[in-house]
Amino acid sequence: MPTPHTPVLLRETVELLSPRPGLFVDATAGAGGHAEALLDADPGLELLAIDRDPSAIELARQRLARFAGRVRFYCGKFSELPRALDLAGGRAPAGICADLGVSSMQIDSAARGFSFRREGPLDMRMGTDGPTAAEIVASASSEDLERIFREFGEERMAHRIARAIVTERRRRPIDTTRDLASLVAGVVGDRGRIDPATKVFQALRIEVNQELAELGRFLKSATERLQAEGRLAVLSYHSLEDRTVKEFFRVESAGCLCPPGLPICTCGGKRVLRVLTRRPVRPSEEEIASNPRARSARLRAAEKIAGEP
Repeated sequence: MPTPHTPVLLRETVELLSPRPGLFVDATAGAGGHAEALLDADPGLELLAIDRDPSAIELARQRLARFAGRVRFYCGKFSELPRALDLAGGRAPAGICADLGVSSMQIDSAARGFSFRREGPLDMRMGTDGPTAAEIVASASSEDLERIFREFGEERMAHRIARAIVTERRRRPIDTTRDLASLVAGVVGDRGRIDPATKVFQALRIEVNQELAELGRFLKSATERLQAEGRLAVLSYHSLEDRTVKEFFRVESAGCLCPPGLPICTCGGKRVLRVLTRRPVRPSEEEIASNPRARSARLRAAEKIAGEP
């Protein structure tokens, strides 16, 4: 039975978004935990809930049923934010949040193929479209597999793992989580507290769902569509996501990006965001103790500013 999803850094996320009357967006609604807290925070707040997983949308509908008339739903990727907003009437949101983590429902469902601890088909899709992890493992070249494991998993043994996969798939299909986890463990060996398959599974999940590319598109469109003084809050769970968010906030809050020493600005850059979190907000020891999956969470937030040079 899937474990109910516990929203991470709930209080901190809601406080940074500063709920008030207007439209807010939960761009990765999941089971609706952050959305529910936002709706509870202000009776004048309306919410657009987005998720690419149809089963998550259904769970969110059930959880948010008591807010009928204040919630709209959109089943699709969070990079489709502009389309979702247009379908909801085109208003500029006062706040947008995105929780980039895989939900507990997805991890705990063996049929979704996210966890190396559960036997199931090697799927890993957050939605229902696109190639599965098994299809990528079966068809990608050794060079492409090595790139995926190195770039998205920061796996130092990416070359050896990729070669082992190509060799093994000539003998038999690698189409379950246990097939892949066992193969990787045989190549990598014991890594103590960290399962040897952790980085490979992370890398494949990112590739299957095009997570970093989707994140880049989302950050750009979210910033463009926010109203002045609207706020954007993003929860990430690994260094690649966090670096992407941090760098985006840095560039959009910097204004001029010309090299030092130029007498006049030639880049035309303008400050678009004011960063609200100088350092990422981390979960407390108490939260980690009650929800161990929160331990790697990083929360960053920024506020849109209007036309400052």
